[in-house]
Order: sequence, then C-alpha cells, then structure tokens
Amino acid sequence: MFAIVSVTNDLTTDQRVDRTCRTLVKAGFDVLLVGRRRRNSLPMPTRSYLTHRMMLLFEKGPLFYAEYNLKLFLFLLVHHADIFVSNDLDTLPANYTAFRWFGLIRGDNAPKLVHDCHEYFRGVPELVGRKMVASTWKWLEDLIFPHLQPIFAVNRSIADIYSKEYNRTIKVIRNVPDRKTLTGKRDKLSLGIRPEQKVILYQGAVNVDRGLEEAIAAMEYLRNDAVLLILGTGDIFNQLKELVVKKGLENKIMLPGAIPLEKLHSYTLLGDIGLSIEKNVCINYFYALPNKFMDYIQANVPVLVSPFPEMKAIVDQYMIGEFIGNHDPVALASQLDRMLNDKVQLELYHKNLINAAKDLCWENEEKKLVDIFSETIK
Repeated sequence: MFAIVSVTNDLTTDQRVDRTCRTLVKAGFDVLLVGRRRRNSLPMPTRSYLTHRMMLLFEKGPLFYAEYNLKLFLFLLVHHADIFVSNDLDTLPANYTAFRWFGLIRGDNAPKLVHDCHEYFRGVPELVGRKMVASTWKWLEDLIFPHLQPIFAVNRSIADIYSKEYNRTIKVIRNVPDRKTLTGKRDKLSLGIRPEQKVILYQGAVNVDRGLEEAIAAMEYLRNDAVLLILGTGDIFNQLKELVVKKGLENKIMLPGAIPLEKLHSYTLLGDIGLSIEKNVCINYFYALPNKFMDYIQANVPVLVSPFPEMKAIVDQYMIGEFIGNHDPVALASQLDRMLNDKVQLELYHKNLINAAKDLCWENEEKKLVDIFSETIK
C-alpha cells in the first residue's frame, strides 16, 4: 500500500507528520511525504520514508496557497497512491480534488482520503480580524469537510468543535512524542551557557501572541542566574532579535534558530523550566495541545503554561508545573524566580514527570492511528 502525505511546510521540523509517516511505514505502507522547499530551508535528512519538497514562486498569501495546491494536485495525479493523507485545511483542496478525480475514473479502486486536523484552522491568529480571508477558508471547508471520512484531530476540544460544526465523527490522535530517554543532553558550553546557569526554555514556532516578547522583557527583572533559550524560527524571529539588542539582553537570551527534529531533544533536555504561554487571542491557541508542551514532559522539564483547557488538564492530572496569572513581565519574572528557587517543589515535578512521560508517549497513541488506517483500507 502506498500513502502520499502532504503538508504546506518544509518538512524539517514537523514532528506530528514525521510520527505519522514512521507509524505508517511500521504498519507496512510505502510512504511519500510532500511539502515545499523554502529559500532558507534546512537540508532534508534521510528518513525511513520518501520525501519530496516542491519549489514554489510564492512564499505566503493567497498566491502561495493557490500555487501549492495546483502543484500538489498535478503531483497527485501522476503518483497513483492508495491513500492520500491531507494535513490541515490548506492541503485539502488539492487532495480532495484528486480524490474526486480518481473516484470518477477508477470507481472503487480510487485512492482513499484521510484528513488530519492539526489545529482548528480558521481559528489561527493570522486570520483574526481578517474576515474576507477567513470567509474564503470557511467556504472551502464547508464545501469539502462534510464529504470527508475518516477525520482525526490533535485533541478532544478541537475534535468536538469540528464534530458539532459538520456533524461528523472526529477521532483523536494527540500530539505526543516518542518515548524519550533522559540521556544525550547537549553541552551547555557549546551554546555559550555556563554550566551553573539555569535554562528557561521555549521551543516551537516564533510567532505572534505566544508570550515571547513578555518572556524576553521578564529577563530584565529575573534575579536568578538564568538564560532564556528560544529554539525555532517564525514570523517575528527577527523582531525578537532586535528586541533583545534594544534591551541589552544579549547575555541572557539566545535565539539559535530552527533545530532539526533529530537534534531537538538534546536541546530540550537543557531546560529547567519549559514555557508555553500563548495568549487567549484565538480559539486555536485556547484549545491547543502544543508539541513543545509534550516535548517538555518527555525531557523531564517542569512547565509554566497558560491555563488553557488541554494543557491545564494534563498539568492538573500529573502535577508537573504551574500556570501563569498574566503576561506582565514583572509577574512572569517573579513566578520564574520562585519556581527556580523552590528545589523541593521542582524535585516533586521531576518525579511526576516520569509518570506523565510513560503515559503520554507516541507508543501508546500510534495504536489508534494504525486502527484508523486499517479500517480505511478494508
């Protein structure tokens, strides 16, 4: 069986899609993952499945999505797969059109279509206040979504939203990482961090409303000898670098940029506290269950997070960290200082994280994914 999995990113840092592809390979599928190659994309490492990155003229905006879906549609037409796997709404037009085309000419022998909702797409912060753009995506979703099956989402909150909107059964495959060891930590000195310094960690997309500006500002008031390590890149990466220089915090904040998936865990292990302090600006952030949050758990890193439903449920269940009260930099600094100074509480968090990591791992979650695909190809 041959599966073509498609995303609009450059493949190098998408953990969820990588896990999906590896699981399909283990289940006996030949897998081809399709994305795009950007001008600043990292080299693509060898993986257990095939990859293809399309070169596009446009980097973002309507022309990017139109060009991507046209090229993907043509690509799917000449690669006769058994299953198309679309990831998020921005890959659906090409996948669904190819699915319908093959259905017309091949009938029951046409490829199946499986859809994975990484987020509530129309609730992303980039669409907040952009009614015309959001309406266009809603029109596309209304056109396609009622005809999809099977569908799965990253958590129960998002699955319930889609289920109510479209009266579809939405299964849940959570964003949990592979079970990790606690060895292989990167050398602090190689990053310019002194061995005795604490590390406050953020990893993931460096985008708007993720609390990063406030986290940087909080480092002005932090009393502990600590650095803020921001792993990743995104829309506001250069703005944050300028902010660090403006505030004279170059010795307290590090932004090494994007880290390949294969090396990320060695960096995550450096963390003393892991941040996921998104703002409640959109439904997608409010119901998020971020990759970074789960990565912190596997790396035994206590968390400081926004009190949003999905993250709060896990923090409360396992007692692995705290919630922010607000995004005021002085308050953030005070809370970070208190957490870093409370060695007894940190030790309890570390013990609880061991139990959480055993439960919240891909080895437990992937069984549900295999069941979905097994049912689809019957």
